[in-house]
Amino acid sequence: MFSISRIHQVLQAIPRGAFDRIVQQHGADRYGKGFGSWQHLVAMVYAQVSGASSLRQLEASFNALPGQHYHLHAKAVRRSTLADANARREPQVFAQLLELLMAQAGRSVRSQREELRYLLDATNVPLAYRGERVNARIQPGLKLHVVLDAASAGLAHARLTGSRVDDKTEARKLPVQAGATYVFDRGYCDYNWWASLHDRQARFVTRLRRNAAVTTLQELVPTGPAIVGDSIVAFALRKPRGGHCNSYSTPLRRIRVSRPDAAELVLITNDLSSPAQQIAELYKQRWQIELLFKWIKQHLQIRRFLGRGDNAARIQVLTALIAYMLVLLLKVRSGFTGTLWMLLAQLRSGLFQRPQTDNSYWRRRQLLREHIACVQGSLL
Repeated sequence: MFSISRIHQVLQAIPRGAFDRIVQQHGADRYGKGFGSWQHLVAMVYAQVSGASSLRQLEASFNALPGQHYHLHAKAVRRSTLADANARREPQVFAQLLELLMAQAGRSVRSQREELRYLLDATNVPLAYRGERVNARIQPGLKLHVVLDAASAGLAHARLTGSRVDDKTEARKLPVQAGATYVFDRGYCDYNWWASLHDRQARFVTRLRRNAAVTTLQELVPTGPAIVGDSIVAFALRKPRGGHCNSYSTPLRRIRVSRPDAAELVLITNDLSSPAQQIAELYKQRWQIELLFKWIKQHLQIRRFLGRGDNAARIQVLTALIAYMLVLLLKVRSGFTGTLWMLLAQLRSGLFQRPQTDNSYWRRRQLLREHIACVQGSLL
């Protein structure tokens, strides 16, 4: 009985026809010399899922079972060919594929959730190569801007920029969905952007800066065990420092939350009706995106790069995000009940193994043993 391998199960979620159209649109295979974009994608996703930390390790492990390449529509990988492809191929091909996977993940869980909750944050990705130590403060690198769907743990938006691009700059380009709730930290303190979220019927929950000048309009009764203050406020200054005009004129809600081992948390939101404890729980969910960055940096390959240069680094980070989405979609599709790390560990145990074939062989052997024991009988 034929069955597909584990790496084939991972790659099943990729819409091959849409990917081919993206490749044709960008002319990515024009100078491929037999090493097309699909082969490039398969090799880089295999490197991410298997945990290969070098081109030599990737070449040895991927080429160990050449008979498994046929059903992947791939062939043996060479280090020099893959290095050239990482240096020259257009990263936008992988970026658009990531957008397709993010849209696919959103559709698969949209009917199961009642409220859209998005978490915003960014993390620096230093360009560290093998054998080198870098200082992220002085050496430029990349910055990964992510919007995480809190309900599905899937990426809703992801973009790579230079390390010195401000978080607020990318936030202004974000497509806002009406009725959704956006949760972010103080790095996205832009009153005009907040006003645009409010005008598009979206809610937001964030932290208020200590030096923010606000006027209390109404004091509300605190509700909840950790809520020590709840009030309706408005910005007192229309022109804060820096010469920028503050266009946010509608009332806001300020909630003060006590923490046992830290300073008091001051939240600000345009949601004037929800319970204060519920809003505090929404901001607490923002920790999920920090855990996402930690998970990707620990379990996928974005700390040490397989090739030098900005182009190779961008392709490797994008394929890491693609691998994350593929494993997440496999978890949803297969009904796996464990954690995402447990699924990744099972995949790494043998990416070219065929679990259904192995289980079928084991069942046939077990039935044969039972039949022999029944026919032969006891010797004593």
